[in-house]
Amino acid sequence: MEITDRTCAFPVPNAKDGGHAPIPRRLHWSFEDLDFSKIDRERIQGRDDMFLLVCSASFMESSSETFTRNLLDYFTGDDEVGTWFTTAWEPEELQHGRALKAYVQQVWPKFNWDGAYADFFAEYAKLCTTDALEPTRGQEMVARCIVEMGTTTVYQALNAVCEEPVLRDFTWRIRTDEVQHYKHFYRYFLSYREQEHLHRIQVMATLWRRAAELRQSDANVALRHAAAWLFRGRNPPVSVSQSVKQVFALMLTQYPIELGARMTIKPLLLPVHIQRWIERPLAALARRTLLN
Repeated sequence: MEITDRTCAFPVPNAKDGGHAPIPRRLHWSFEDLDFSKIDRERIQGRDDMFLLVCSASFMESSSETFTRNLLDYFTGDDEVGTWFTTAWEPEELQHGRALKAYVQQVWPKFNWDGAYADFFAEYAKLCTTDALEPTRGQEMVARCIVEMGTTTVYQALNAVCEEPVLRDFTWRIRTDEVQHYKHFYRYFLSYREQEHLHRIQVMATLWRRAAELRQSDANVALRHAAAWLFRGRNPPVSVSQSVKQVFALMLTQYPIELGARMTIKPLLLPVHIQRWIERPLAALARRTLLN
């Protein structure tokens, strides 16, 4: 599927509106739009790597309610942000989880999704605490931008590596939602940046911390539990850790590193010519890091 500049553009709001000008949504969809009867099972069954990608994503998205509670507590008093969390962001994230879970259950009906999710969540809930949030609200918005960059690029890569049409359809829908989420967090960051007088060095510190955590992120927890339950009761062809490495290797074949680099450095608000100058070496560094 072709990627156009329009899907990757992040307009800067007029400073006079405090960064809170509404951004129109380009895509609206619901779970009911998906027709699972059209799944081409021959293109997906027997693919342990695709199972691990879809199942681990379903775990992460289905746990969104827990993290939303943390963010709502942290941003108490900001009614606009809180309303967006509860009326848009959380419902969309949970819809992603519902669609991914339903897909797993349609294609791999013998897999005990609920049991595997319970094990995953028992570990994940211990990591999902307010202590993990950034020291200021503005920096937390920067961190949210990094998370949305990660989900955008992961779903774009997943869309590219999968061959099954139904999965390709709704992973692109999810990817588009994640781009919109990035835009919202970016706008809120601009507002808090002014309120908190954030310096570029503080933004850079947050970017560095969050980018460094991506490879050892919550997604690793989800992948491990999906793999452990997939191979439960049978001799796995490879170890769980090796399965996770194979999944990363598959995704890297189509991972949009340049897009990731562009989304990562945007909160630095660099002059356009400087941003373009550093995007390529940053992408090259990211590629070497991910490969290792």
